[in-house]
Amino acid sequence: MATPVARHMVTTGTELAGHRVVRQLGVVRGITVRSRSVIGNIGAALQTLVGGNISLYTELCERAREDAFELMLEHAAVLGANAVIAMRYDANEVMQGVTEVLAYGTAVVVEPA
Repeated sequence: MATPVARHMVTTGTELAGHRVVRQLGVVRGITVRSRSVIGNIGAALQTLVGGNISLYTELCERAREDAFELMLEHAAVLGANAVIAMRYDANEVMQGVTEVLAYGTAVVVEPA
């Protein structure tokens, strides 16, 4: 398996500061599908009683985004990329309580400018 693209080589912009794109390799993505457990739902419901941040759901969302991001980096590396530009996240509810999280961007080869 190829070494994943380094985190500092990912940007939401169309350019990577200090580098120039020498080759575009196409769209890369990482996807994960998560469900909330019954116990997690009960804990989150209790947190809603006091208001504020619902940390159980925040942690679930953070973990899902992190997993999708890592999968995207691995996909980019398999294509031979050393950077990802125009990176974005998307999320959709597949069914009640089941959410898809997608990290995607354009895999590129860059070199120092």
